[in-house]
Amino acid sequence: MRIGNGFDLHPLVPGREFVLGGVKIPHEKGPAGHSDGDVLLHAIIDALLGAAALGDIGCWFPPDDPACKDIDSLVMLHKVRAAIIERNYQISNIDSVVVCEEPKLSPHFANIRETICKALELEMDQVSVKAKTAEKIGAIGKGEAISAYAVVLLEQWESF
Repeated sequence: MRIGNGFDLHPLVPGREFVLGGVKIPHEKGPAGHSDGDVLLHAIIDALLGAAALGDIGCWFPPDDPACKDIDSLVMLHKVRAAIIERNYQISNIDSVVVCEEPKLSPHFANIRETICKALELEMDQVSVKAKTAEKIGAIGKGEAISAYAVVLLEQWESF
């Protein structure tokens, strides 16, 4: 078994779509970034890569690579999943937390979890997504940023 953790943080700016866990959520601001800025998927990607000792999201999808400009994070997740499977790992479970003041995320959790499960070919009981606020403290607490944390457990199976 191998454990990996991931973290991501993006500023929130007007004029960007708010994408979280591959789901578009109505909001007046969205995460700025070279890709779509999906902090949850980025944290999960980093946790998967870390558990498999495959580097980090910046190595796989460099921010200075024009091919990665505005890339859909679900595309990134599919590529990392393929690399995990190629090395005979399977995902046991994912636990994650998103930190932001708004929008309220709990109404979107079922859709977010379903999207992640579909992308990774997992069951709902293998993916947890939670939300916290920053209690009005710092950039996140002022609604200027969003962050996410993820932990994954990989299991390696014998190849035949």
